[in-house]
Amino acid sequence: MFSLEDLFCHVDDFCKAFEAQWHKKLLNHGGIKRIRAKSLCLSEIMTILIAFHQNHYRNFKQFYLNCVKQHWCNAFPGLPSYQRFVEWIPSTIIPLCVYLKHCFGECTGISFIDATSLKVCHNRWISNHKVFDGLAARGKTSVDWFFGFKLHIVVNERGQILNVTLTPGNVDDRLPVRDLLSELFGKVFADRGYVSKKLASQLLEEFDIQFFAKPRRNMKNKRQRLHDKLLSRKRSIIETINDQLKNISQIEHSRHRSPTNFFVNVLCGLIAYCHQPKKPNLRLDWLLPQSA
Repeated sequence: MFSLEDLFCHVDDFCKAFEAQWHKKLLNHGGIKRIRAKSLCLSEIMTILIAFHQNHYRNFKQFYLNCVKQHWCNAFPGLPSYQRFVEWIPSTIIPLCVYLKHCFGECTGISFIDATSLKVCHNRWISNHKVFDGLAARGKTSVDWFFGFKLHIVVNERGQILNVTLTPGNVDDRLPVRDLLSELFGKVFADRGYVSKKLASQLLEEFDIQFFAKPRRNMKNKRQRLHDKLLSRKRSIIETINDQLKNISQIEHSRHRSPTNFFVNVLCGLIAYCHQPKKPNLRLDWLLPQSA
């Protein structure tokens, strides 16, 4: 059940600790800079942006005008116009990045990795698309071609996000794996797109991580323990999470007018999922002991 009060308290506690450290590390160019006071504090702006992804609205403008301005005016007494609020959105991108890291779960020794496409426009409009010029790229999934980005995500068996990164659509799924898994341990399970004997040996030598990728159809099945084989069949959990991120948290749509708003939308969607009380998870009490 969505609770605006609980969300604000969690975000506000983070902002109080973050802003004090953030302002200490900001560089000063020596000139006079006018800082215009906002009618909403940073935690209030972030709360509204995250709450959008926890509601049924598909359009942020309708959400702000029909929900926030009409029903949440007592909770946020200093609400500005929609145009003014949109101007404040870019100032939240750094705090949102840090807050997302703060919302990550803990590694349990069993992890799943996958990449999903984030389309920024329909294929027929690729040649005319200018918003993400130089940033997005053509990519290919197991279904079709797309133009946009790839979201690489690592989760544990409890459905908690452990790490994420965003790359152009033409980047190989295996390229960011080492950075994503550098702080993890145990076993990591992936699909056919991550098959690489060199990558598996590097992860084992550098991070002591056992990497299991589903073999391709023209490859011989590698001998595995029954425990690991059973876990390999449970990779559907990360597919379910990707589906919820796109259809519930709404991290993918083609209405972006600037790259900054796109990145803020993805960050807030991931944070909204992290605050989701019920996440897809695996019940592992039926598994055999690891010695099997």
